[in-house]
Amino acid sequence: MNLVDRELALKTLKSGLPIIFPTDTLPAIGCLPKFSNIIYKFKKRDKNKPLILMGSEQEQLIDYVHESAKEDYKNIASNYWPGALTMVIPSSEKKTLILTSKDLTLGLRIPNSQMAQSLMKETGPLLTSSANISGFKGSMTAEGIALDFPSAKILGPCPWEKSSGKASTIILWKKKGDWCIIREGEVLVRELN
Repeated sequence: MNLVDRELALKTLKSGLPIIFPTDTLPAIGCLPKFSNIIYKFKKRDKNKPLILMGSEQEQLIDYVHESAKEDYKNIASNYWPGALTMVIPSSEKKTLILTSKDLTLGLRIPNSQMAQSLMKETGPLLTSSANISGFKGSMTAEGIALDFPSAKILGPCPWEKSSGKASTIILWKKKGDWCIIREGEVLVRELN
């Protein structure tokens, strides 16, 4: 198992390779946004499936949100983050270069995980996906994930903090004050119409 500390994780990310790390839901594989293709290669993931941009705090992600959705973003973020909620929201014009979706939207999330947050405080936001081979159920432990991704670096120390094992709730912003649910998870969002 390629266990690394935060310092080596930063070097790995800057070199264009991904890092596997724990979150409050499922373990994640993440990279710096400009290297997003690496996630697709590691996971054998369909390029039509977008990635999620994770950050350490909502201020770190606000510049990625289109002006029309910022007020709703702030409202939902302050009520549900950090936590198991992903917002799919229109991307700001100046941040479209990092998009992995075809419809100019971006999934955003702040995990309720000390380890993940402290990593992203130093790296900035990371494009992420669950740490599993696409189409297969992934492991919840670093040791199990190392079997699927033998060449990937895994953030230590281990064992990781406990996570729920459930995917995040995903909501989609349609227009001001109007959200719809894409995937149900453990977070129930009162603001859904």
